[in-house]
Amino acid sequence: MAIDIVELQTSLGNIRIQLDTERAPQTVASFLRYVDEGHYAGTIFHRVIDRFMIQGGGYDTNHEKKSVHAPITNEADNGVKNTRGTVAMARTSDPHSATAQFFINVADNAFLNHRGKNGSEWGYAVFGRVVEGMDVVDQLNSVPTGATGPFRKEAPLTDLVITSASRV
Repeated sequence: MAIDIVELQTSLGNIRIQLDTERAPQTVASFLRYVDEGHYAGTIFHRVIDRFMIQGGGYDTNHEKKSVHAPITNEADNGVKNTRGTVAMARTSDPHSATAQFFINVADNAFLNHRGKNGSEWGYAVFGRVVEGMDVVDQLNSVPTGATGPFRKEAPLTDLVITSASRV
C-alpha cells in the first residue's frame, strides 16, 4: 500500500503530513483533491489558538473565503484521536460540513474526539499526522494574534501563508 504524504510549504517552513487513507478514505480523497487542484496555494492559517491548534486552508491573503466543493461525511468515528501532531478537518456545528479547512493539533485535544453519532458528540475527523516540521507548527502556533479583517481575536497579526501544497 502506498503512503500518501503531502508537504505544505509555509511562510515559516515546511510541514509534511502522512495521510491515513485506510481509516479516513473519504477525507483523504477530498484533501488530496484540493491539493491536486492547487487550492491551498496562497491560503493562510487564519486561526491560531496557543496550546490548542492552528487552522487554515479556507481563506486567501486578502482574507477572502475560497470556493469549495460539497461537504463530506464526517469520519471522526474512525478511532483516530485528536492528539498532538494530528491533522483533522475543520467544520461548522453541522458534523457533516467539512470542506477544505483543516487544523493541526498542537496539544492532545480529547474533547474533539468522536463520542457518539449525535450533535456535538460527533467530533472532528483526524485524517493525518505531521511526520516532519512539527517545529514549524509550533512556530506558527506561537505568533501574536488578535482581531484582524473578518477574524476574531485568534487571527495571526501577520499572515501565515501556505505558499504551496503538494504530494511528496
